[in-house]
Amino acid sequence: MKKLFKPFEKGSLKLKNHLVMAPMTRSRATGNLPNELMATYYAQRSGAGLIVTEGTSPSPEGLGYPRIPGIYSAKQVEGWKKVTDAVHQNGSKIFLQLMHTGRIGHVANLPDGVQPVGPSDIQASGEIFTDSLGMQSHSVPVALTLEGIARVIADFVNASKNAVLAGFDGVELHGANGYLLEQFLNPNVNNRTDQYGGNLIKRSRLILEITQAIAAAIGPDKIGIRFSPFSQLSDQKPYDKEEVHQTYTHLSRELDKLGIAYIHLSTNPDIPEETYKVIRTSFKNTIILCNGLTHETAEQKLQDSTADLVAFGRGFLANPDFASRLERNVSLNGVDFSTLYSPGQQGYIDYPLYTSK
Repeated sequence: MKKLFKPFEKGSLKLKNHLVMAPMTRSRATGNLPNELMATYYAQRSGAGLIVTEGTSPSPEGLGYPRIPGIYSAKQVEGWKKVTDAVHQNGSKIFLQLMHTGRIGHVANLPDGVQPVGPSDIQASGEIFTDSLGMQSHSVPVALTLEGIARVIADFVNASKNAVLAGFDGVELHGANGYLLEQFLNPNVNNRTDQYGGNLIKRSRLILEITQAIAAAIGPDKIGIRFSPFSQLSDQKPYDKEEVHQTYTHLSRELDKLGIAYIHLSTNPDIPEETYKVIRTSFKNTIILCNGLTHETAEQKLQDSTADLVAFGRGFLANPDFASRLERNVSLNGVDFSTLYSPGQQGYIDYPLYTSK
């Protein structure tokens, strides 16, 4: 029996199907505030059993990109309530992805007087877009002190509490794509010599301390985390493959002990099969797989228990009725790449629904 469109239940997750809408930055949060436009966008896509929102900053210093939302103010909480209400009306669950961009940012994208931070003061190579100055080199980050790390942890906890107040079913920690949490894992970015740097146990410490603190505040059943082992996004230069493997082995085992709801794996071609297997066997709760799936390969991952849930990004981006199209096996809209991150409705909520000829 096919699983994709059947109800899902494992641990604390109870969903109307096995289909997840992956998190995708869309840059429509003018003034970093969630709005009616975003509520419409997510409501359109609530055919998914679970929606994971775009990356949302837990603090002003994490706003690395233009027009990404936050969850640290009362106005932001009220804005997100419009989104969660709209999604829940269609019987879907929704988790807020907490994304602190760390050193991937520019001061022009941050509030006055706020600077990007990182595990160290190592500047990321490449450029980033700003609304006011166009493309710019990444700003040099301020290395977090121990007091700064304590503040980051507190910010994540506060953001998680705000997410619950806003009606979210949980939060997903963004531990991939070269943002702050992954920056701490990578010895090419993290050259600290204190308890948050050095061996893989110490470099993993921040992720686990944040997760523990959030679990104490809102419950482990309301926490997921996204990983992408071996990814080189955002200037994450590669390091010893066995050490990478052992890092995610350690994290999976420790997160299993904490009892969080899920691990969301953003797959890439460099992840060896043994790393998938050790995460699958070390972590007993839900595993979500994302990237490059088709209807057929997604179903196969569910059938062979490689994954408990499957996530799609681009399909949902261009097809508000993606779940229905997938179930009926009909054609999909193509993505308008020119409007991915532009403000306004175009390329956001104006993709057409499928109508049979």
